[in-house]
Amino acid sequence: MVKIVKTAILLLLLVVLPSMSHPAEIYKWVDKDGSANFTDDLSKVPPEYRDQVKKEEVKDSPKPQTSTPGPASVEKTKEEKDAQGRGEEYWREVVRPWKKQLKQAEEDYKNTNYKIEDALEAVKGRYLSKTQINFKRAEVEKLMEERGTYEAKMKEANERLAKIAKEAEEAKANPAWLQ
Repeated sequence: MVKIVKTAILLLLLVVLPSMSHPAEIYKWVDKDGSANFTDDLSKVPPEYRDQVKKEEVKDSPKPQTSTPGPASVEKTKEEKDAQGRGEEYWREVVRPWKKQLKQAEEDYKNTNYKIEDALEAVKGRYLSKTQINFKRAEVEKLMEERGTYEAKMKEANERLAKIAKEAEEAKANPAWLQ
């Protein structure tokens, strides 16, 4: 009888223990907006992102014993909202495209300035024909015009971000949500 009980316990342990330590597979990818996405089903990953999926294994960790939260701790877990009932996610989504436009315009502006400097440096101290001078002048004018479009995009993004900040302030939204 004791041998049967020991055999039953051993079989039970052999069945239960491997399933307890089996890690979960999580698939992670970053979409075109820079948002990280996670799923446990590879077929749920959009086809255009499957080549960049990173597979992560998550092992269960022992769960600490916790007491049932009281009313004070329940209050802390509620999502904070502004006066119109909109939360952090809403405000982050509102500012995201404008921040992205500003960052891109600043980078393009800086690169265009480098190109202008390079074009002007190329003619310094050199004797050029009238045709070469006119060509360089046209190149610099085109680059300056391009730089002007980036200045306009930076101005537009900054104005829109300022308007959003004012709207958020009026709605009593947490200013950190706009960061």
